[in-house]
Amino acid sequence: MDEKKHIPLPLKYRPMRFSDVIGQEHVVRTLCNAIEADRVANAYLFVGSRGIGKTTLSRIFAKALNCLSPEGREPCCKCSNCLEIARGGSMDVTEIDAASHNKVDDVKPIIEDVQFKPSSSKYKIFVIDECHMLSSAAWNALLKTLEEPPPYARFVFATTEGEKVLPTIVSRCQRFDLRRIQTHDIVSRLEHICKEEGIDADDDTLLAIARGAEGGMRDALSSLDQLIAFTGGKITENDALGVFGLVSRAALEGLADAIIAGDVKSILERVESFDSAGKNMRRVAAELMAHFRNLIVVQAAGSRVPSLEATDAQIATLERQAAAIDPSRVFRICDQLAELEEKLRYTLSVRAQIELTLIRASRIASTATVEELMRAVRELKSQTQGGGVSVPARPAPVQAAATAVHIDGARRSISLTAPAAHAAATAVHIDGARRSISLTAPAAHAAAPAVPPQTVPEPVVPESSDPGAMRSKLMDDPKLNSLLLSVPGAKIRDIREA
Repeated sequence: MDEKKHIPLPLKYRPMRFSDVIGQEHVVRTLCNAIEADRVANAYLFVGSRGIGKTTLSRIFAKALNCLSPEGREPCCKCSNCLEIARGGSMDVTEIDAASHNKVDDVKPIIEDVQFKPSSSKYKIFVIDECHMLSSAAWNALLKTLEEPPPYARFVFATTEGEKVLPTIVSRCQRFDLRRIQTHDIVSRLEHICKEEGIDADDDTLLAIARGAEGGMRDALSSLDQLIAFTGGKITENDALGVFGLVSRAALEGLADAIIAGDVKSILERVESFDSAGKNMRRVAAELMAHFRNLIVVQAAGSRVPSLEATDAQIATLERQAAAIDPSRVFRICDQLAELEEKLRYTLSVRAQIELTLIRASRIASTATVEELMRAVRELKSQTQGGGVSVPARPAPVQAAATAVHIDGARRSISLTAPAAHAAATAVHIDGARRSISLTAPAAHAAAPAVPPQTVPEPVVPESSDPGAMRSKLMDDPKLNSLLLSVPGAKIRDIREA
């Protein structure tokens, strides 16, 4: 009885169309537009880290160019050409691994084969993987063919180290820099595959796998395949963390909380637990740096920007932490963590170096800076000037005196103040209108003893409708003047409407 052969997940779920490619929208869009507009270049150079889709895009591109019945800009994946390219048996598509075929003799077959037209396809396509491994002599032998190829020949180069490719080659290619796939995109893809395979894995487990993959989809699928073989149908977060030597999302966020709160004891306890559990401490420092980087992004641009590599649960934590710390402190903490990564390259005491750096970071988070103190002073000053805060004044050397007069048959109250060094103003109501009375007192009398409030008999002021006459009567009132005399050096300077 034939048993079903196991297909590794990276091969089983390898993208077959442009629409299946994840995280490389800029490359897919350009290639699709070139195919649709019939503006295909002679050579393309795909540069990027491992496992992000360089070879996959090369094959999809080859299928799209030679497909017998294309579906718009996509290959049909059903015709003979598409099936042969997918199996690696097409006579018109040649793939070379430059890591093991890097000499002049290895590129001579390409130079000879390019002279013949394709047998059953539109283009004769040459895909050279890890092209940076080609020797200078091999590149020079290929240079003339690459510069002036036949109209039916197309070249696709893929490399992880684009800077090692000769400038003369790069200038003859359209270069595409492929990005690392974002963590949440990897998590979404893993979730879809787990549903297809019937695997039970929660979000934190898939996040741990995505974190360990470092932006490579192939690495993530290989790790998932390994965990399925190790655990069976159910994968836990601890299983994934044990494979990569990582700390859990909750533990990493708890360490960040301790730094923000300035809790040195908690920091030391958490670092000790990580080290005792055999975690990769250098990886912990790198992930902590990534966490505070995301915190800066949330504070600067919000939690819904494409550059934020975080799941929904991580975003909720980042929003909470962003409200608890000033952005300037986060930048200073990131400076400390950046210096830590440099120091860890040369130190033997990794744990001690991490502990010292995190303690310094916690002090940055909990100690007020000069800028914050100055900002607080400016805010307090603006609130005081705007009347928002009531600041108690020092008691004046000379206390206020109060009296009351009757004007036009109505009782009017007058409050007088004579501070030591400057003029003061008070108010009085005359004819139903509020009047302001300004008083001045010489500095020489500032130390005069306080005079208690005095009450004088209520004078009866004759009725008058002339405001000037009313003011003159008030200024000449003997009782009011007697009150002014009781305050040494004080006098009425002016009476005006408030």
